[in-house]
Amino acid sequence: MCGICGELRFDGTTVMSAVLPAMLATLERRGPDNQGVYSAAIEGGAAVALGHRRLAIIDLSSRADQPLYDAATGLVLVFNGTIYNYPQLRKELQALGHHFTSSGDSEVIIKAYAAWGEQAVSRLQGMFAFAIWDIAKQQLFLARPLN
Repeated sequence: MCGICGELRFDGTTVMSAVLPAMLATLERRGPDNQGVYSAAIEGGAAVALGHRRLAIIDLSSRADQPLYDAATGLVLVFNGTIYNYPQLRKELQALGHHFTSSGDSEVIIKAYAAWGEQAVSRLQGMFAFAIWDIAKQQLFLARPLN
């Protein structure tokens, strides 16, 4: 299973100090296949960073590496888990005009959030935890199933 971590700061300090690399090092056993980081300074002196350790299972290609940035939606995702109904959701999202570059479940989460907002979580069947950073809105959304 993958590992995710992150930091959202409001005190004007950067997030790429020793904290995020230390979190990723702790998660290495959960995701030995790859690691990635997204970070950005945001308005008001705040800063955000998302980290991911990958265990490649569904889409083994680098197209599914995370953090997953989707230029079409302006969203960044870190995700741990699996979405059982992602093939059905992918078809529904394609019918709405969304295009996919990977074959796994991660990109389905980004497109679902772009299409349905927070209500996308109720449509996801699986075991998961994820964070989505909306670059334009400078908003962080965290989710996991309630069950």
